[in-house]
Amino acid sequence: MPDLSVQLYTVRDSLAADFDAGLARLAEMGFRQVEPFQLQQFGEQLREGLPKHQLTAPTAHAGVVGQDQEALFSLAAELGVGTVIEPRVDPARWQSADGIASVAEDLNEAAALAAEHGVRVGYHNHSQELESRIDGRHGLEVLADKLAPEVVLEVDTYWAYAGGADVPALLRRLGDRVVALHVKDGDGSLDPKRQVAVGSGTVPVWDILEAAPDALRVVELDGTEGDVWEAVRAGREFLLAGRS
Repeated sequence: MPDLSVQLYTVRDSLAADFDAGLARLAEMGFRQVEPFQLQQFGEQLREGLPKHQLTAPTAHAGVVGQDQEALFSLAAELGVGTVIEPRVDPARWQSADGIASVAEDLNEAAALAAEHGVRVGYHNHSQELESRIDGRHGLEVLADKLAPEVVLEVDTYWAYAGGADVPALLRRLGDRVVALHVKDGDGSLDPKRQVAVGSGTVPVWDILEAAPDALRVVELDGTEGDVWEAVRAGREFLLAGRS
């Protein structure tokens, strides 16, 4: 089974209260990999916390476009982050082919600098990249066609689903470009509070995972009306149990 990680944004409130205790709790739950967010903001805590709790961060979210990329990629290399993922760009840029082409250009330029540090650049979608249609194709697919070969994708499967995509078919079309998945569940609406533990919503989780069998699986909830730690625990157990 592909490796299992967890996006730290899921437990951001706990991390804000006590970053070290939050990492410890994830490690005690059985996670060995995490996906940080706002990488530069939490660099110092990660330098200390990752080795302390025997955690690694193969991927991380950070603003790449328009940021101090030299410092960002240097930090990523230091922390052992292999792929720095742009979590979002202005939704207005997804409304035209030219806008999408400009996003690709920004990512391609960043990837050239990242490579000097031994790091890759990736892109993570929300719903707008799937709601956008250019000549009948999802905006995310239009982007993929314009990316340099070394730029990868982390497909947020919930937001792709909420954006109207047939997610298994989308993943098969994107192919090896997809190196990671945000695995989450809910009612398929755009309300993040309607997200629930993986396996207890309406998203066809196993069909999605089988369409990208080698991608890193990253558990995430943007929000939930229940206990977020319980949702993380239940989602992890569901994924580890496999399809019945």
